[in-house]
Amino acid sequence: MTSCMEFIPALRAKFSVSLSAVIFLLGFGACSDPASVGLELAPQNSQVGVFYKEIPLEASVVLLDSFNTTNAGILIVGDEQDPYFGKTKSIGYTRLYIDQGSERPRSDALLDSAFFNLSTVSVNGSNLEQKKKYSVHLLSEPLLDTLYYNFSKLAFNPKPLAELEVVFKTTKDTLLLAPLSNEAAADIFSKLKRGLEFDNLFSFRKYLPGVAILPREGDNATAGFSLGGNTGMTFYYHYLGDTARKQYTITTFSSRSFNGITSDRRGTPTEVVKEYSKSYTTGPILGMKSGLGLAMRINTRPLDAFLDTLSGVVFNQVNFVLGPIEDQGEGQSPISGMVMKFVDTQNRVLLSSINKSELHVQGDGQPQVIEDDKGKLVPNNFFPSVTLINYESTQKWQRAGISSYFNALYKKQLQRQDWLLYAITPNTGDDFKRSLRQFKVSKDKVKVTVIYSKIK
Repeated sequence: MTSCMEFIPALRAKFSVSLSAVIFLLGFGACSDPASVGLELAPQNSQVGVFYKEIPLEASVVLLDSFNTTNAGILIVGDEQDPYFGKTKSIGYTRLYIDQGSERPRSDALLDSAFFNLSTVSVNGSNLEQKKKYSVHLLSEPLLDTLYYNFSKLAFNPKPLAELEVVFKTTKDTLLLAPLSNEAAADIFSKLKRGLEFDNLFSFRKYLPGVAILPREGDNATAGFSLGGNTGMTFYYHYLGDTARKQYTITTFSSRSFNGITSDRRGTPTEVVKEYSKSYTTGPILGMKSGLGLAMRINTRPLDAFLDTLSGVVFNQVNFVLGPIEDQGEGQSPISGMVMKFVDTQNRVLLSSINKSELHVQGDGQPQVIEDDKGKLVPNNFFPSVTLINYESTQKWQRAGISSYFNALYKKQLQRQDWLLYAITPNTGDDFKRSLRQFKVSKDKVKVTVIYSKIK
């Protein structure tokens, strides 16, 4: 149970009572029996009771169906092993791009060096003081103008086009230079100087349909490589008698991409998770993992049972709290931002009657309902104002304020729905598409905490 002393500042600010009075109140009531807790704040029998309640919630895990990873903006490349999630591997697939206006080397150009550049924007893993390896492979089939999902994959040449080893330590953003193999560098540079393959983008992609970027098995780390001008091939060359070094770049700017995930959960608690969109219990521990698309469903039925016992109350502070989460070790960052989607019994996200957008719990201070064109109150569907579940590293818990949502339930403005926790924020985007981050939590550490007042 969360310490009562954590709520003293909130109570004191709300009711302007002395610190000694609040301590007496909390000590007398032991934060467990609302009926016995009260403070006389005014004469003539006007009395306010301040109460604290914890509501345990049941949770289950859900493997999301048709999880689209096309054009996430980041190539997720990782190989991870976990006793709960099993073995997870992610390969980044992308087309390549040339600027048809760029100056090409003349036929007498001499190649100095060639690299495949990887612009690293995130690193998550174990033993980051040890070498991690990445390899770049030429696709043997092209990316099509279609949607790709986390279970999608493409064939590629098993012989690397380029590869490198790197020690990240605490560095999470750096430009990696993987030398191209001599054979690949010579072949591409010869086409670049003389061939028709670089005359236009269509001919180029027929020659180089794209690449797959792979992690090394057993490295237990994941890197995120951004797409654009800094990820791709760079050729350095010069002309005889000219000391000036020139370069030609092949980038991933404006290139179709996706992340393909494979998961082997045999022998783990999540081995029972077989079907998409179905809720599963996995023993005493629950978990979420991005990339894999393993989300969490929260059964909110106990909220109704609690609210039905109340009358004449105001909710001062209500939080959804998940954690403390299991320790992940140094170098591993958990999922750090989530939203709460309304779902039906089949884990289908509920949609707005106004414009068919997904419905979420809205943030504190935000309207939970709005009027439709007929003047009827319906759930607010404005995504930028949703409530965010944020990871608080000091307490190691995931927490979100839901006071406004709770008040809307209490006033019967909203019908209670179960929640699907999904790793996304308005600022950083869809983490389920952009990482393999995860967290685990004991199933008895999922709850709503409520501080409320009753005026007699």
